Amino acid sequence: MNDLGLSSHVSRRRFLSTAAVIGAGSALTSPLRATPPDAPLDSGLGPLSPAPNNVREYDLTIAETVVRLDGRNAKAVTINGTVPGPVLRFREGEQAVIRVRNTLSEDTSIHWHGIILPPEMDGVPGLSFAGIRPGETFEYKFAINQAGTYWYHSHSGLQEQLGHYGALIIEPAERTGPTYDREHVLVLSDWTFESPYRVLSRLKKQPDAYNFQRRTVFDFFRDVSRDGLSAAVGDRVMWAGMRMNPTDIADVTGATYSFLANGRAAEAPWTGEFMPGERVLLRVINAGAGSYFDVRIPGVPMTVVQVSGQPVEPVETDEFRIALAETYDVIVQLPDDRAYGVYAEAMDRSGFTAGMLSRSAGVVAALPARRRRPLLTMADMGMDHGAMAGMDHAAMGHAMPAKAPAATADAHAGHDMSTVSTSTLRAPGTLPVETPHGPETHGVGNAMVPMSTKSRLDEPGVGLGEDGRRVLRYAELRSAEPWTEFRAPTREIELHLTGNMERYTWAIDGIPYDKASPIELTYGERIRLTMVNDTMMNHPMHLHGMWMELENGHGNRSPRIHTINVKPAERVSLLVTADALGRWAFHCHVLYHMEVGMFREVRVSRAASGHEGHHDAV
Repeated sequence: MNDLGLSSHVSRRRFLSTAAVIGAGSALTSPLRATPPDAPLDSGLGPLSPAPNNVREYDLTIAETVVRLDGRNAKAVTINGTVPGPVLRFREGEQAVIRVRNTLSEDTSIHWHGIILPPEMDGVPGLSFAGIRPGETFEYKFAINQAGTYWYHSHSGLQEQLGHYGALIIEPAERTGPTYDREHVLVLSDWTFESPYRVLSRLKKQPDAYNFQRRTVFDFFRDVSRDGLSAAVGDRVMWAGMRMNPTDIADVTGATYSFLANGRAAEAPWTGEFMPGERVLLRVINAGAGSYFDVRIPGVPMTVVQVSGQPVEPVETDEFRIALAETYDVIVQLPDDRAYGVYAEAMDRSGFTAGMLSRSAGVVAALPARRRRPLLTMADMGMDHGAMAGMDHAAMGHAMPAKAPAATADAHAGHDMSTVSTSTLRAPGTLPVETPHGPETHGVGNAMVPMSTKSRLDEPGVGLGEDGRRVLRYAELRSAEPWTEFRAPTREIELHLTGNMERYTWAIDGIPYDKASPIELTYGERIRLTMVNDTMMNHPMHLHGMWMELENGHGNRSPRIHTINVKPAERVSLLVTADALGRWAFHCHVLYHMEVGMFREVRVSRAASGHEGHHDAV
């Protein structure tokens, strides 16, 4: 076991460092050809021809197929025979007709992530439709009233982990904003040769089963040399008293995951062509089931121009973290004709993937060395290290879960909310705050409750921001144009993200989905949705059917998003207009967190009671 702590059986593909990738041009993965061939993933996106009668149709077949992934044969759930599935392309203003045939031996579904559409087309079995049974074909029909980079995936069981996902690209009716000469889609994902159901079973029995990066005795001696014996021992005692590990960055890691870019591992990378001097738009999608990626092109700045498919004021950066289910559009200008690597490193540093931008296939760039794995800090648990001195750490793991401390029971006491209040809106704390299940539930099933929480929108995230590179932060994002309708909320709903890593239970307000009541909204109302992360894990929270406007201090230029990453011990607020009648999903997009209960139904109806009219069409 070395510093990175990975076992030898994964070292072949995990320990590539600064050398060029070997054999990249010879070993290919699955064919990655779309059907119909509008946009194969190994070529750029060309002009989109007009759709007959303004109706664009696709036929998709969901099947179990043997494909080639990371140099091995794998049995995957494919869409038209590939992983990822074909790129579906539309133009704003068109009608989409997508026929999905299920040849599996179990039900399936497709959710159109980030697309605003009627609830019965949203693709969530048991909530908005019955699912697609074996042998059946379901026809999705909806209007395309937006533009940008989105994606689609199964919402049935753990099929998403098995390869059931693909990109969805919508051209604007009129192209505005920053110009570019060429565009490529880059779908990042993770793959395990284990059954995902076995992965979940292992996590339930031993939550750190995939954490091969725990601190060793060598780390201890290094910390003693750097910080002194007392501080090093105190830190170990503190974490042990909480029954937690500062290396718990990700539940599922490179110990079992192969990390993929457009279905290919770094040894046989996807290659996107470019000409020197061109401005290249990269549409980056995180379709992983459990992995965050830190994305950069070494030596080349990137300009972020879209987030969640929505235009933002351009922000130049060197690196960005893309949470599960997020999409980022970046423009890069490559000055010469050498190859450039698009390097996507797992947040916990247990592995990486890479794509190539090159004049020709087979010409690859040298990849950087992986960075040392990061450690969580007391700040990630909402604690000040110095203030913890002298506490009974051994008892703390038992005392704190029982009930949230007073600071978390009060909606805003002790929290820095300066980044989320604006002159045009009522400041947080001045609205009636509803905690659907009461503050007493927040500690139920929680291994830990932070002493305090705060906005962390101006923080890059664990493991970033200490090497001199510019890192994109949520606080920097501004909508490209002001919103014409940007009104104040009339009430605030506070939800706590809760979990117990020891038992691998995840929930909202300590209550799993199967025991929770819906979150009731009245059609047309404006709410502030405040999420408080009471856990030491990151949670990418996704709302179906409606936009969320992130309160990051920019008023009517607040960025509009469909997915928000909530950092450990973070309090974050978003504005939501309940403009879509129906039953909608709200959940963590870490697939295994959602599967065990971090999921809620949001019900929008005309009546305040929430029971009448929720099936009405808008």
